[in-house]
Amino acid sequence: MTNKNLLVVDDTEINIDILLELLSDTYEITVALDGSSALEIVAEEEIDLVLLDIMMPNMDGYEVCEILKSNKKTKNIPVIFITAKIDEDSIEKAYDVGGIDYVTKPFKPKELLARIKTQLTMQELIKSLETTHKELELLASIDPMTKLYNRRYFTTTSAHILDLAKRDKKELSILMIDIDKFKTINDTYGHPIGDKVIIELADKLLKHQRKSDVVCRFGGEEFIILLPNTSLDGAKIVSEKIRADIEKNVIILENGFDLKFTVSIGVSIINTQDEKNIEPAIKRSDNALYKAKEGGRNRVCYE
Repeated sequence: MTNKNLLVVDDTEINIDILLELLSDTYEITVALDGSSALEIVAEEEIDLVLLDIMMPNMDGYEVCEILKSNKKTKNIPVIFITAKIDEDSIEKAYDVGGIDYVTKPFKPKELLARIKTQLTMQELIKSLETTHKELELLASIDPMTKLYNRRYFTTTSAHILDLAKRDKKELSILMIDIDKFKTINDTYGHPIGDKVIIELADKLLKHQRKSDVVCRFGGEEFIILLPNTSLDGAKIVSEKIRADIEKNVIILENGFDLKFTVSIGVSIINTQDEKNIEPAIKRSDNALYKAKEGGRNRVCYE
């Protein structure tokens, strides 16, 4: 566990001295003599845990804790109350306002150290679980081969982007991209080379990606790109750049042979004012892609 910063809040200097002597060898200690100062410190510094006295002038510990818990930035900082009050009502109120633990004075040093360590360990575990959850969510959205977003992510994100386009009255276009004669590539060179072609195309699509674009592997050898703030003419220009870049690209195989491939692209614009979802535009892009295939491949068509 990395060195933690504890905030000790107590208006009695002798209590402060005792806590400093007990804790300063293990933790970084910041001291506040009243509630207002404590809140200012928490707003400016990264505090990992608060040791909070209840009985203080002007603003008692209960009020300080309530303010901490009502603030999005500070609500997850664990608060351990340290007080001479031992009646059940005081203890109950300490938990009701958001305290995570309660230690009575005069406290036992080993007990206090153990409780602090327990709460800090719990915070580390919670942060670790939150990070793991985010990582799992990301993994569920990523195509493992190309590292592009997958179809599931596209479905969720495209709905959000469509809502924004409707609100802001912005144009929104879609490209459907498919590798030409991909089955022939697999049959001729084998699936590992087919996979290499898919990855090469993904890399090229990322090369042409703008910051706002959403590039996804839609399935198999098919890819989809969502282009916010892009007219049909703009989408056709982007598509032609991608098509031309792929056409001139060469993959050097291990046997020394060169492999070239092409793509066909279908383009459509989403009617952001009348269409409730993105599916009709995907269908139009797919129809345009079919026209490109039927028209000889290695070309861009739109609908």
